[in-house]
Amino acid sequence: MAVTAARRALVLRALGLGDLLTAVPALRALRRGMPGARITLAAPPALAPLAQATGAVDDVLPADSGLGPLPPSGPVDAAVNLHGRGPQSHRVLAALRPARLLAFAHTGALHTDGPDWDPGEHEVARWCRLVRAYGFDADPDDLDL
Repeated sequence: MAVTAARRALVLRALGLGDLLTAVPALRALRRGMPGARITLAAPPALAPLAQATGAVDDVLPADSGLGPLPPSGPVDAAVNLHGRGPQSHRVLAALRPARLLAFAHTGALHTDGPDWDPGEHEVARWCRLVRAYGFDADPDDLDL
């Protein structure tokens, strides 16, 4: 399945305000690359107004940084891990049984098709690089709200 054909995408970024802001360029790249998809961001509920103001997400699924199981949300074509390098965040998304998981490679989570994690990389560049690895055109300067 081509990611661009996804009808429903769920993106995990269950962290704080600054963390959400660093993911904005990657979120917008996903929106441009999946124009017909419903994109749900799993994030703290307090961030919902800001997340929706980015123009990149359709709704917010309540999630917190404790990374427990996500509430049921229906079938997911593409699950995107903008939360971390795994394995816990990978497993949370894999539990949704998505058609495709977009994430950094992590053998401990049995996910090897993503790019390698770079611990010294700036967050904005990191998330843009991740989605670029899956064919999305991400601009790290696309930070305006």
